[in-house]
Amino acid sequence: MNKNITMRDIANQLGVSSVTVSKALNDKEGVSEELKERIKQLASELGYRVNMAAKTMREGLTYNIGVIIPERFTGPDQSFYLRVYQEISKSLEATGYYGILHILSSSDEEGLLLPRIYYDRKVDGFIVLGQINKPYIEVIENIEQPKLFLDFYDEHSSIDSVVTDNFYGAYELTNYLIQQGHRDIAYVGNLYSTSSIQDRFLGYYKSLLEHHIHLEPKWIINDRDEQGTYIDIELPSPLPTAFVCNCDQVAYSVVQKLKLMGHRVPEDCSVVGFDNDIYATLTEPHLTTIDVNINQMAQTAVQSLLRQINHPDVRFGRLVVKGEIIYRDSVKSLNSAAAPE
Repeated sequence: MNKNITMRDIANQLGVSSVTVSKALNDKEGVSEELKERIKQLASELGYRVNMAAKTMREGLTYNIGVIIPERFTGPDQSFYLRVYQEISKSLEATGYYGILHILSSSDEEGLLLPRIYYDRKVDGFIVLGQINKPYIEVIENIEQPKLFLDFYDEHSSIDSVVTDNFYGAYELTNYLIQQGHRDIAYVGNLYSTSSIQDRFLGYYKSLLEHHIHLEPKWIINDRDEQGTYIDIELPSPLPTAFVCNCDQVAYSVVQKLKLMGHRVPEDCSVVGFDNDIYATLTEPHLTTIDVNINQMAQTAVQSLLRQINHPDVRFGRLVVKGEIIYRDSVKSLNSAAAPE
């Protein structure tokens, strides 16, 4: 493959001007959509590569996006946010941008220290992936580059955000349990930890309210401290018949705890999760859960941030990406009409 293909080469093959090729490759006006597609397709076939150094100097952009993930979401037993980052990187590359990952240490978060890539002006904007503390939100809010929160939001911040539909997902999961005859249903998650856990709890609670089911305070079960560190889950006595867990990793822990106590899942207790990550199929039986559309979340975040870069005055608020229930074997029907096991 020729590595030195130029815009002139593309223009000569199609019988158009180099200016037309430049406009098409940069999605500028003045070129029909049909011709743009022909130019882009030929450029791809010929192996044309943008001279990023020249483009950066010409346009004053780095074509890099910083992706900040708090270190508490990147441990050896946590894969969700790294999967999201992979999808962000793919989406960025498709637009000619690159992602620079920054793991935000707890000490830097507490000390309100921004990444070095900010001070060195290595990026055109930031995606913050995973809930950060309130003081650090204020620091991010005050930086001049475009920024976006992914998988969380803050009511007091003007920063735009992209989230999965946490409320409706948990609402649907709880409805499903109730349809299967469950009325003693616990929720597992620290309500003060993240906006996602709060919204999932509120979806669960709305389902209980609609079905006139009393919320037992002892059935709101803590899974972590407010810094996000998981703790030993203390299950109530007597046990509910079902647990709605704020994520699949916590659901996995609940199932393991139940088994250690001599209980069977789902015969004695049903358990559902959220995320459809690796823990959903590591758990035995496999979890009924909400499949979060990671690809759509990443694409939406990238498109929204690039729109901010190109149009600094544009704001879109909070964008919600819908998930769907994946039905597996961790729920037992308690309905009298259910077929015998």
